[in-house]
Amino acid sequence: MRIFIITGISGSGKSVALNALEDAGYDCVDNLPIGFIHDLAESLSAQGREKLAIAVDARRGDSIKELPGVIDKLNQNHDVRVLFLNANTETLVQRYSETRRRHPLSQSNDTRTPQVALTDAIEKERELLSELAETAHNIDTSHIKAHTLRSWIQDLLKDERPGLTILFESFGFKHGVPRDADLVFDVRCLPNPHYDPQLRPLTGNDPEVANFLREHPEVQAMGDDIRRFIETWLPKYQADRRSYLTIAIGCTGGQHRSVYISNCLFDYFKKRVQTSVGGELHLLKRHRELELNSTK
Repeated sequence: MRIFIITGISGSGKSVALNALEDAGYDCVDNLPIGFIHDLAESLSAQGREKLAIAVDARRGDSIKELPGVIDKLNQNHDVRVLFLNANTETLVQRYSETRRRHPLSQSNDTRTPQVALTDAIEKERELLSELAETAHNIDTSHIKAHTLRSWIQDLLKDERPGLTILFESFGFKHGVPRDADLVFDVRCLPNPHYDPQLRPLTGNDPEVANFLREHPEVQAMGDDIRRFIETWLPKYQADRRSYLTIAIGCTGGQHRSVYISNCLFDYFKKRVQTSVGGELHLLKRHRELELNSTK
């Protein structure tokens, strides 16, 4: 059975992710007590069901700390993927203000101060879920809309074979480093097409920008260095039994240099996957700023 555990910070989009999985044919359960997860999975598996998605978060209180052990047990017989949704505190505060919902950890056990400040509740939740965040595939939803998150979930579901999925993600440092990044490479030192009036409105996907960058030896050298680093350490990440590895490439605005380098890396490793024998490796590509601009 393929099992998705959806967790993360309250207000970061878990209901959107769960709905996307339900649309993809998964049996979906929200806020199931931790102790029931294994029995539910075994029961559905015995019935011939093949896909299960469960959303678990801080509403389960301290019992959430039992989830890693449950996941290890499930992995003995099933293919389990853990998806951790996150967002920065400023965005979460704004979302709670708009929806007027109460954070699940806003209640205090101290009768003298029964209410906990929203920012304190969010930080408490981050601490409570920190162990899960370290081992899961992280998605930062701070600056994305619900339909974009659904699209990203659908991308993850396109290839459901077991193995490591590498996501190459371009971004702009002026918009913040992606929280979902496992590895971050800074290419802001490379020649910038932004200063050419003819190239400025284009992106790293356009051949004019690609040709401009290709003409500079330092661009090729930077790409080669990043590629060698990934190739050197990739076997270690695969041996760590990870499901996802997000490699973020950043320039100033996320429009030219980071897009071009991400495309080059994706194309190189795509050829490697097509010609290699053994070892499951799958690839995804995402241009964060370009996708966000296209939805505005």
